Amino acid sequence: MELKQQREAAFHDSAYTHGVRTHVSNYYLILDGCHSFYRGHLRTQCKGARVLELGCGMDSNAFFMSREGVASVVGIDISSVAIAQAEQRAARENIQRAQFRVMDAEALDFPDNSFDLICGAAILHHLDLHRTLSELARTLAPNGTAIFLEPLCHNPVINLYRRLTPALRTEDEHPLSMADLKGMEKYFSKIDKQYFHLTSLAAAPFYKMPAFDKLVHFCDTSDRALFKIAPFLRRYAWTVGLIFSKPVKTAQAATAATVRAK
Repeated sequence: MELKQQREAAFHDSAYTHGVRTHVSNYYLILDGCHSFYRGHLRTQCKGARVLELGCGMDSNAFFMSREGVASVVGIDISSVAIAQAEQRAARENIQRAQFRVMDAEALDFPDNSFDLICGAAILHHLDLHRTLSELARTLAPNGTAIFLEPLCHNPVINLYRRLTPALRTEDEHPLSMADLKGMEKYFSKIDKQYFHLTSLAAAPFYKMPAFDKLVHFCDTSDRALFKIAPFLRRYAWTVGLIFSKPVKTAQAATAATVRAK
C-alpha cells in the first residue's frame, strides 16, 4: 500500500472508530438538497443493476439500494474499520445483496464493464483523479452511469472553515477545482453537473431554529436560480453533483487492468 493510502486508511479507521465529525454534524444539515438529488438518482438507476459504491461504512447507501431492488451491490473502502462496521450492519439487518471489501479505488479489483451504476459521496477528492476516473471508466458498462457528490475548492468561507478545522480532514484531500471538472471529460463523453449550497451556507448556524428546514429550502431554491442566471457563481458552490456516462475506454486503463490480472 502506498504512503498516501496508508495515511488515508489510518485517518478513516480512527474517524469511523471515534466519530470525529459528530460534534459538527449539525452544520452539515444544510446538505439535504444535494443528498436528495444523489439518492433520487440512485433510486431510479439501481433497480436490477450491478452497483459499486466507493467509500462506505455503516451509513453506506448499499443498504438503501438493497431495498430498492439492486441485482447486487459492492461497497469498497480503504478503511478496514468502515468495512467491518458495514458488514456488521448487513448481518444485523439480514442484507443479502450487498458485500463489502477493503479496496483502493485507484486500483479496482474488478473486470472491465462490471457495473451498471457506480456511486460515491465525498470520495473523489481524496483520490488521484487520473487513476480513479480511468478505473471508473474501465469498470462502468458502456450504457451505465456514475454519480458522485464532491466539494469544490473556490468558496472563501468554506476554505476558512477548512483551515480552522484541520483535524476533520486528511492532508491528502483536495476539494475539486473547475479545472478538475473540465479534465474529467477525458474519461467520460457526457458529464452532467449540478451545483449546490451557496446562500444556504448562511443557514448553517441556525440549525436549532424551528423554521430551519424552511430556511434551507428557501436558500436552496435561491441557489438554483442564482446558478442559472449567473453561471459564474457556480464555482463558489460548496458541493457539485456529477453524473458521468458514456465512459471512454482508454488503452492505459486496459493495460493497467491486464497487469493487475497477472
